Amino acid sequence: MQRCLDLLTSGLTPEGILQQLINGVTLGSVYALIALGYSMVYGVLELINFAHGDVFMIGTFVVLGVTGQFGLTGTSSLALVIPVLLLAMIAAMALCAVLGFTIEKVAYRPLRRAPRLAPLISAIGVSFFLEAWIATYVSSRDHTLPNLLAGDIPLYADVTIRYVQVLMLVSSVVMMVGLQQLVRRTSLGRGMRAVAQDREAAELMGVNMDRVISFTFIIGSALAGVAAVLWMLNYSTNQTIGFIAGLKAFTAAVIGGIGNIPGAMLGGFLLGLAESLGAAYISNASCGIFSSAYEDVFAFAFLILMLVFRPSGIMRERVSQRA
Repeated sequence: MQRCLDLLTSGLTPEGILQQLINGVTLGSVYALIALGYSMVYGVLELINFAHGDVFMIGTFVVLGVTGQFGLTGTSSLALVIPVLLLAMIAAMALCAVLGFTIEKVAYRPLRRAPRLAPLISAIGVSFFLEAWIATYVSSRDHTLPNLLAGDIPLYADVTIRYVQVLMLVSSVVMMVGLQQLVRRTSLGRGMRAVAQDREAAELMGVNMDRVISFTFIIGSALAGVAAVLWMLNYSTNQTIGFIAGLKAFTAAVIGGIGNIPGAMLGGFLLGLAESLGAAYISNASCGIFSSAYEDVFAFAFLILMLVFRPSGIMRERVSQRA
């Protein structure tokens, strides 16, 4: 018991806590980007787009393909790495946006007035199709990128933040702020809020509902493409990563209040912190009974607690009220 307490207190230093906070926030920023797609679609259509995680997965393979064409390695210069990563981001955003538009047009639009279970089953079917297609025609193995942005920035004592983490955090915040401004200040954003508030009334007022819904899928899928680039700089991918990352992003959306854009951001950050802190400290406190491999358990335990004590999420209002 004393050994477990020593392990726990050894990590409960200001430096240790700050390091885990940095790790959690950067991981949560990626979850938040994916979660925005879930919240946008639910806020406008009240549809859980379970294929969204696999759109993100397709984006990770696009990133692999683009970077592979240029033969990037861990020793490649930044003069080559940065333009290639920007190209990979543009390609991933473009392909994910086209895929999101196609999924909405083919799998969801014909079922828009069907019973609510029908589009849900269609979403699950699209998810299985994309996973099977990648496993059959692309690869079923794990893939990673080389360490393209090596190095870190010292912050305080032994606390550092890696260049990759800085890029993840800055890119995510910029995209989130840009989305918020789009929803608040553009005619498309007003149309999205109108459709989310009252679909029939919005149509009577001249809002092109098909156009608004299509752009909702396009924007959410493009953000998943950005998340794919950030994910590949730090983690690996395979044909099932969309299910895992998508489920966690959906969890983040529920925690924040699904259908709420700021809530999705907040939920993503909180989920990343729960994973990081849980993996770092609970494993020590349990004296090895729960290892860091149980980080998924910590994340979904957080979801269960939220559903029990605040089922509507931290920010209750929908996108039409908060955006």
